[in-house]
Formats: sequence, C-alpha cells, structure tokens
Amino acid sequence: MVLTGVLRHYASVLMATAPKKLDAKGMREQRALAHGVTLRSNYHVLSQKAFEQRRETLCAGYESGAYLKEPDRKGQPPANPLTDPGAMDGMMGMMKNNMAMIIPNTLIMSWINAFFSGYVIMKLPFPITIKFKSMLQAGVQTKDMDPRWMSSISWYFLCIFGLQFVYVFLLGSDNAASQMAQQMAAQQMPMNPMGGPGQDPDKQFKTEAENLAVIEHYSVLDDVEERLLQGIKS
Repeated sequence: MVLTGVLRHYASVLMATAPKKLDAKGMREQRALAHGVTLRSNYHVLSQKAFEQRRETLCAGYESGAYLKEPDRKGQPPANPLTDPGAMDGMMGMMKNNMAMIIPNTLIMSWINAFFSGYVIMKLPFPITIKFKSMLQAGVQTKDMDPRWMSSISWYFLCIFGLQFVYVFLLGSDNAASQMAQQMAAQQMPMNPMGGPGQDPDKQFKTEAENLAVIEHYSVLDDVEERLLQGIKS
C-alpha cells in the first residue's frame, strides 16, 4: 500500500503539466482585487488619512474598470471557461491526477475481491459496538461474528485512510498520494456547472468597492497615548 501510494505520487508528478503564467493585465486584475480585500481586512492598522487615500484610489479604479484585463468587455456576460485554452489544460491536468488515483485503487480492490473475498484477517484488540460490524466486516455475510473481526476489504479501506499521515511524512504535506487532501480540495471547488459562465471581474470589483465604501474607519493607534498612560498608572 505504501509503495503504491509513492508510485502514484510520482506518476502524478510526471504527468502534471506546468501551469501557464498570467500576462501582466491578468496579474494586475487579480492583485487589484486582492489589494481591496487586504485593505478591508486590515484597515485598522492605518491612519484615517492613509485609509481614505487608498480607498478612494481603489474605488475609483474599480468603478471605472481601470484594473480590468479586458476593459472592452465591461458590462458583457463573462466568456465560457471551456473556450479558454488555459482552463482546458487545468481540467485535463485534474483528470490525469484523478485517473492516477482511481486506477491503482480500483485494481488493488478488484485483486483483493478476487482472491481474498470473504476472508477474515485480523481481530481488533479492543472492544467495539455492533454498529461497526457493517463497516469492519464488508463482504462477510455473518450475523453472530464478533464485530472486532475485520475482513480483507475493510482492512484495505482502513489502510487507505490510515496511511495518509505516512504519505505526509514520506512525501510532504502537498503530495498526490494523499487522497484525503484531494477530497477536501474537491469539496472546496466552486459548484459551477460544466461549461457555465465564469465569474465577472467587473461585478467583483463593484462589489468590493461597495464593501470598502461602507467601512467606518478606526485605528488601533487612536488615543494610544492615553491608553499607554492609563496602563502605566494601573
């Protein structure tokens, strides 16, 4: 199991394609939006004047579309991501990683079912309740067996989830063999329909401009002298 995970990791590394670099306008579009989010999250460390200057500059750029990658498409519906070659390359790389994970697991599970179906291979050294019987005795159709006994296919699934920390120790936290990390990443992906329109940068900029406009500024340095003197007196 460990060797299979290591081989799967290096197979995914070899099949992975290098991500395409963004052009200057695309990078500016991303950084401008990130700048607004950072200002909204950390405005309290700035003075009133510094915050007002930054807010006015960003809001003016957001409203005018100065930071857009394609200013000519302002107000138009976003393009289909399937027409973007970069997006297609990303989906192809994701498909390769999924195939490198699914194929070895399917082959091993089929091999276990073919040669060790119905086998009981170990007994847990601690007592468990009857609710774990269906999980630990998959493929064994018995009603009176102690739930501590584990079937071969259940042991295989237990190894899959239990070896995640071994893979992290051997290959690092960002490894292709860690299926748990891939499942978490898949759950955090946006649930846009395949072929549907992407996010509109112009709407994102206008939303961020509204978020910045409603901020009531305060600074951690307000009345810092009085608070310092009160702390010394107390």
